[in-house]
Amino acid sequence: MGFYLLVLVLLAVPLGHYMARVFKGERTLLDPVLKPLEEIFYHLARVDAKKEMGWREYALSLLIFNFLGMLVVYLIQRFQGILPFNPQHFGAVPQDLAFNTAASFMTNTNWQAYAGERTMSYFTQMVALTVQNFLSAATGIAVALALTRGFIRRETSFLGNFWVDLTRATLWVLLPLSLLLALVLVSQGVIQNLSPYLKVTTLEGREQTLAMGPVASQEAIKLLGTNGGGFFGANSAHPYENPTPFTNLLEMLAMQVIPAALPITFGRLVGDRRQGIAILAAMFLLFVLGLSIVYASEYYGNPLIKALGVSSPTALEGKEVRFGLAQSSLFATITTAVACGAVNSMHDSFTPLGGFILLLQMMVGEVIFGGAGAGLYGMLIFVLLTVFIVGLMVGRTPEYLGKKIEAWEMKMATLAVLIPAAAILLGSAVAAITQAGTSSLLNSGPHGLSEILYAFSSSAGNNGSAFAGLNANTLFYNITLGITMLIGRFGVILPALAIAGSLAAKKTIPPGPGTFQTTTPLFVFLLAIVVLIVGALTFFPALALGPIVEHLLMLRGKTF
Repeated sequence: MGFYLLVLVLLAVPLGHYMARVFKGERTLLDPVLKPLEEIFYHLARVDAKKEMGWREYALSLLIFNFLGMLVVYLIQRFQGILPFNPQHFGAVPQDLAFNTAASFMTNTNWQAYAGERTMSYFTQMVALTVQNFLSAATGIAVALALTRGFIRRETSFLGNFWVDLTRATLWVLLPLSLLLALVLVSQGVIQNLSPYLKVTTLEGREQTLAMGPVASQEAIKLLGTNGGGFFGANSAHPYENPTPFTNLLEMLAMQVIPAALPITFGRLVGDRRQGIAILAAMFLLFVLGLSIVYASEYYGNPLIKALGVSSPTALEGKEVRFGLAQSSLFATITTAVACGAVNSMHDSFTPLGGFILLLQMMVGEVIFGGAGAGLYGMLIFVLLTVFIVGLMVGRTPEYLGKKIEAWEMKMATLAVLIPAAAILLGSAVAAITQAGTSSLLNSGPHGLSEILYAFSSSAGNNGSAFAGLNANTLFYNITLGITMLIGRFGVILPALAIAGSLAAKKTIPPGPGTFQTTTPLFVFLLAIVVLIVGALTFFPALALGPIVEHLLMLRGKTF
């Protein structure tokens, strides 16, 4: 774990500095190639790159662009039977599944209620899903930039230009990194072709069909954009997506590097690197805590299997033997912390306590690194909550980076926390009391409730991973989870942009003797505690009925 975290920091710091240069408009090595391409895009789209937007115009542009993209993804799925690059002749995707998938990939959730190799044509995988992998990640980065400008700017209503932020995030950050990673993955054995599926004869003399396709190109942005939607149903447990221990390491780093780099970018943009380091330190603190609990629980294993005289690890069911407990635990903790959803093991098979941590990381708002951009603006909302609570404790108007945090910001921050939480709890409640919801469960008792909670938490948190014990490809779950994804995405983005607009219009107040320092270890600790307390107070009753009681019953010898 120590080696992994060291490599992550060594990659994230220079990437954070690079992104700061990109979004400040400073010169980079890629400018000679990308600048002309950027100008072509602006010309074709008739975008005035110098025109700035207020938060309402920024939000409207974002909404229109994303929902038009969702419509395109829906239509491609519905008409894929007559579109090219479909060697397996897959027909139209059913309406409810097409809606769910379109909402999923547009919101950076990438929840998959289908097996890609049996459902989606190459054209759909490339033109619909992979393109949205880029655009949804770039949208999250754009929102993080807009909120950052809210802290930087003074007495203005402008937050930048959504189209410029989207374009630069795609061309300068996501595209070159994805190209580089895809080439490395191909060198390690990840497939990349447009061939029809192959039929081979096994050593046992049986015929087996091997799925082909443009996997490496989708795999790269699936990870770097914290998307998570795999080409295959088995996702990163499939040897064509994740063939070696080296690719497993690369995929974990790819998921986490942009979310870890963005706090560094934030510190550079606001002119105080310590602010970004403090936010990153809080993320690391929560991440290491979660990872320690997950690994300890999986290492301890299942006492019921130990009682049978099994001396080897007792929690390997649902995990690839080639990755083992350590890499499976690390991968699962990363993917639920960074809102990626890629998996190299089945989370339904984790011990109850391990599953509890995976659930909690999504429930607290995907701010422990979180998605590309989404983790930063989500954590900044918790920063505002922290300084507000501290301000109440000392009897002083809270402020952050010289901006007073007043009633409007607190209302919007509260909405950003409560809207996804309400979607999780209300959706889970409806699923738990209806036949349409419970008929899809693989397990009964508290584990069945955990499967429901996980589905709605993954959707509202725009994570996309699944417990793997729930049949989500039903009319009920396709519609309810699709709506939950939309609520979870825009229920945070719109309040975040509203906060940015309000902050940008304010004056900057110079720090005084009573100003609470937000770069100290004390602030890091308080920020982490606020994240945990909000999650605990909101979700503890539901978690107590699910993974917590299941773990206690497991220790008593009860299974489900």
